[in-house]
Amino acid sequence: MAAAAVGLCLCLCLLGLPRGAFAFAPEAAATRRLPARGAAAGPRDGMNVLFIVVDDLRPVLGCYGDKLVKSPNIDQLALQSIVFSNAYAQEAVCAPSRVSFLTGRRPDTTRLYDFYSYWRVHAGNYSTMPQYFKENGYVTLSVGKVFHPGVSSNYSDDYPYSWSIPPFHPSTEKYENDKTCRGKDGKLYANLVCPVDVTEMPSGTLPDIQSTEEAIRLLNVMKTNKQKFFLAVGYHKPHIPLRYPQEFLKLYPLENITLAPDPWVPEKLPSVAYNPWTDIRQRDDVKALNVSFPYGPLPDDFQRQIRQSYYAAVSYLDMQVGLLLNALDDVGLSNSTIVVFTADHGWSLGEHGEWAKYSNFDVATRVPLMFYVPGMTTSSVSQGERVFPYLDPFSHILGLVPQGQSKKVVELVSLFSTLAELAGLQVPPVCPETSFHVALCTEGASIVRYFNVSEEKVKEEKDGCDDTYRCFNEEPVAFSQYPRPADVPQWNSDKPKLKDIRIMGYSMRTIDYRYTVWVQFNPNNFSANFEDVHAGELYMVETDPNQDYNIYNNTSHGCFLKKILGFLKH
Repeated sequence: MAAAAVGLCLCLCLLGLPRGAFAFAPEAAATRRLPARGAAAGPRDGMNVLFIVVDDLRPVLGCYGDKLVKSPNIDQLALQSIVFSNAYAQEAVCAPSRVSFLTGRRPDTTRLYDFYSYWRVHAGNYSTMPQYFKENGYVTLSVGKVFHPGVSSNYSDDYPYSWSIPPFHPSTEKYENDKTCRGKDGKLYANLVCPVDVTEMPSGTLPDIQSTEEAIRLLNVMKTNKQKFFLAVGYHKPHIPLRYPQEFLKLYPLENITLAPDPWVPEKLPSVAYNPWTDIRQRDDVKALNVSFPYGPLPDDFQRQIRQSYYAAVSYLDMQVGLLLNALDDVGLSNSTIVVFTADHGWSLGEHGEWAKYSNFDVATRVPLMFYVPGMTTSSVSQGERVFPYLDPFSHILGLVPQGQSKKVVELVSLFSTLAELAGLQVPPVCPETSFHVALCTEGASIVRYFNVSEEKVKEEKDGCDDTYRCFNEEPVAFSQYPRPADVPQWNSDKPKLKDIRIMGYSMRTIDYRYTVWVQFNPNNFSANFEDVHAGELYMVETDPNQDYNIYNNTSHGCFLKKILGFLKH
């Protein structure tokens, strides 16, 4: 242990870093040492992993075809990656989604639908993705928001199970919801729309800037130590409040910002499906508008301001991602590191008269997902070759459609098995029907099999299928779910606690349709009663891409219900 401490201290000194660079506080220094170099043997030919997860990011990126956004660094990553254009979260709220994809289990198995239980205690002692890499010889490191902090990760981000050293959280994170937004009257408010002068912020910085700096420091240390690593970096923006450096507003003149294509509440939307965006109603600037509950609407000019600030926050995020990937080049590890980029869920920007997440619509469940794998998604990279030169969002516009794009419908719950396969580790087994007692298994199959399948081949297979049931049964499907406390929107509809959940909306998304059924749910034994259907939704994507026209009540949908029941059973 002494030798390891000396080795780490030497690395820090060589890099000009303070000796306490890895510690929250002096007493934490001992526990935040990196393990000794020969601590465990990983896969001989395995690669490092840089896992980037973003809070509340829907695919408003140039590489996903958005014409307005400036996201050159993420677009540059996409050009070297396989990009999935139909990737979906399993629940559109932070803690349940993150616990789901980090354990490879669905919310009904983690039994986490809110923020207030720790799966190892309340469901099963499930291994996590970083834990599995750690047990296979990797140094596992967490920066920023990876697990949702608090009860749902045991107030420790699941340390020491998942991480080699205690996770890093930016010191300025605690100011996120403080009154730091300067109003037109010069006073400070806790606003939703919050462009700021960074020099006026506490410590003169912002949390995501601090996370980037820490992640870059860790990359430098890992280069010096020559240890295989799994580095997870969690960015907070564009999560609310939309607090970002004010100069990013210049990229998006308000006159260029439109309303959502469908800013109204759909006529046939079941009331149970609607989320009344209670969290943004609590912000000072929204409160001042005095909009009616639950449907609003917000004034058009304020809707545009929210959309403008969301885009500005995405460009601020892009800058952080660009600096981080540029650092990967700087330390010479771009040729030996898998990079994954995704989000925990999306965010409604006025579609269906809704804001925030908390629903089963595509705008809330669909996420960006891309994998950069040297020698697989791109030709082999020479040592020292620059793959990710930093691109200034203020002067670079890529917006190129990536060549490696898959339209296959995939799920975030597949991340665990996919990354294990890409890194050359044994892929965890598929979970049995009941898996609460099984520590290591996954409920999401690896999607590596989709990496090299051309769209032409997929089309041929679809066109050439003559067994209707088999085709229907084998098509890729993404399942999401969302809980509600009642059939009509109320104060806790967006984030009901487990004890208050009475209805669960199970949603099935294929390339052709989204089908959702809202059924009675018993929180005492975690059971759904499909004999007691409260409401349903069916949207055909080809003719109704925005999911505005619910045809559930004028369509025979027994086959859809049968498929959801089959999924839940197996």
